[in-house]
Amino acid sequence: MNRKSLVGAATSAALAVAALVAVAPGAQAATNDPFRDKQWGLDQINAEAAWPVSTGKGAVVAVVDTGVDLRQPDLAGQLLPGATFTGCADVRPCGNGDYRGPDGKNDGDEHGTHVAGIVAAAANNGIGVAGVAPGAKILPVKVLEAGSGSSQDIADGIRWAADHGADVINLSLGTAPGGQLLTILGVDTLMRDAIAYARQQGALTVAAAGNSSTPLCSDPAFTSVALCVGATDSARVHSYYSELPIKLDLKSVSAPGGSGGLTGCDGDVWSTVPVGTGSSTCGAGSYDSYAGTSMATPHVAGVAALLYGQGRSMREVESAILYTSRDPLLGLVGVWTPLYGYGIVDAAAAVAY
Repeated sequence: MNRKSLVGAATSAALAVAALVAVAPGAQAATNDPFRDKQWGLDQINAEAAWPVSTGKGAVVAVVDTGVDLRQPDLAGQLLPGATFTGCADVRPCGNGDYRGPDGKNDGDEHGTHVAGIVAAAANNGIGVAGVAPGAKILPVKVLEAGSGSSQDIADGIRWAADHGADVINLSLGTAPGGQLLTILGVDTLMRDAIAYARQQGALTVAAAGNSSTPLCSDPAFTSVALCVGATDSARVHSYYSELPIKLDLKSVSAPGGSGGLTGCDGDVWSTVPVGTGSSTCGAGSYDSYAGTSMATPHVAGVAALLYGQGRSMREVESAILYTSRDPLLGLVGVWTPLYGYGIVDAAAAVAY
């Protein structure tokens, strides 16, 4: 398997795995979006069954990441004016959240556009994919360049998003294993404190568990009040690369992240990428198949957007996500286990909770 790894060390970086293998046919499409038949993740979390109740209209999800391609057709009408915190000469922020950054170049920063599409790509528009919450808006916040960034930039991006209308903050990023100690020892608490600030403003943060197959959620998920998200494959099995979603406050769930290339392109997660950057093997122009807890996290952010679209408070959104998630092995709802956290999120059950 050829991975596109965006994993950082002491500084935070995007956690993503891109599977570059052959395409296989998928299931029957449920909307007129051409790639919908490949989006098994929407089916696993019962997203479409939730849409008659809420599409996330009125909700805002901040994608704090590598930035978003503001020209991606499947995100047209889904994007709000964003901000850039990387590569700024003097004043910060210094841009609008575009993935190319202040230098105008793409430094391998397709990741944030992929995440944004999972959350809120337009549905039934006859192109590409459908998002979990197609009625929601995306607030693009660029804090990573070439897949990596400082905790200061990330923390500033989180705070900016909370101050600019974000209901949900998606962090498909994290430190390398052991990075939790930097926060626990007080060496670097910037991201933890920023997530706490966002919660005070009523924004729910969801953060990736990590892709290193270790037992604990990576930071900032582990030491913060964010929901930690582990990954599952299309068979609802815990993905081999995913950290176990274990954290001290037990606020963790699982969501579709893909098999990491073990079952081909369609066993991973299809979504938007910047125009023309789809890979030569799996990609299709402006779409591509990636795997990772980076892809699982926006599935949960999308469910949160559906709930905010119902006018719920942050605590109500958090409770609905946790206590309607289902363990696929035990069939239990609202019961925490080390393998799945509270289980795989269920959009239809959550909006009815």
